[in-house]
Amino acid sequence: MSSTELPSASPAANVLPKVSPVRVAEGERLRSVGLPGITLTVRSRPPARTGLPPALFVHGLGGSSQNWSELMQVLEADVDGEAVDLPGFGDSPPPDDGDYSITAHARAVIRYLDASGRGPVHLFGNSLGGAIATRVSAVRPDLVRTLTLVSPALPELRVQRTAVPTALLALPGVVTLFTRLTKEWSAEQRVRGVMGLCYGDPARVTDEGFRNAVQEMERRLQLPYFWDAMARSARGIVNAYTLGGQHALWRQAERVLAPTLLIYGGRDQLVGYRMAQRAARAFRRSRLLTLPEAGHVAMMEYPDLVARAFRELVADAASGQVASSEPDEGYAASGAPAPNAPAAHGGGALTETSGS
Repeated sequence: MSSTELPSASPAANVLPKVSPVRVAEGERLRSVGLPGITLTVRSRPPARTGLPPALFVHGLGGSSQNWSELMQVLEADVDGEAVDLPGFGDSPPPDDGDYSITAHARAVIRYLDASGRGPVHLFGNSLGGAIATRVSAVRPDLVRTLTLVSPALPELRVQRTAVPTALLALPGVVTLFTRLTKEWSAEQRVRGVMGLCYGDPARVTDEGFRNAVQEMERRLQLPYFWDAMARSARGIVNAYTLGGQHALWRQAERVLAPTLLIYGGRDQLVGYRMAQRAARAFRRSRLLTLPEAGHVAMMEYPDLVARAFRELVADAASGQVASSEPDEGYAASGAPAPNAPAAHGGGALTETSGS
């Protein structure tokens, strides 16, 4: 892969300090995979039976493979699932070259799939992971069976006001200022802030889920490269938004050949719901699922609905039914219109299809 995105000048230290271990849910496994220039931690859940198609899940900015644990469990009878910690996130150390661009993250995913021989996979991506998965699907269609994008971070001309603070992390000096201003914040305060930003309804988080998130936040804050990885990855998103030509993310979305499921939340404060229809038009073989009550992480908020929509995508792809017409406006999984959408034309769990 080539790109006009350049690595940052000073790479982060590629040494993991001694911190508390990463949480591994019951039935999950973690392993470390060494590849040229990177080391990736891969979370997996043994499939319910042998012979299931492989799937790979890619998290978003500030996330980790743990973001996919619930959905992986729901889909264990459908796919042989693995979730990767991107370089510098979760339990993966920073990349040797300090490059956190979307191209570099996509290259890491491609290197893993090539080395593991698991492709083609059902590829999932959330937020930053959605942009990465889009790029992987465009440049290496041989590695992707289907593509599922949950609130993908694709360029918006009018960024939501609530997303501006995250984008500001890309500016030099902002992270230093932020860490100084928030040095007295507890892990609990930080987690509540993140959940308030990412969940449509933070009350859906269980007490156990909140405790696990606090434990993970405490672990991350001990990592000397945590904020560096955040800032450089945020900068990578901003840089990708400005790219033109063959590297433009919307141009690459138009090149994706795999059947695609697009999932947008009506309460998403980071990716605008209004982008759903543009995405449905850009991805040539797409289904659109809107969840009016969901925020930015629908796979964590409504894993059963996301799993059902994925199964429908796979079934329709197998029968050749994915995408033949322009989508109608405003259908939502609950049967109610998403915010700012026209009224839906019926009830029940509905998705839209579009195609070339």
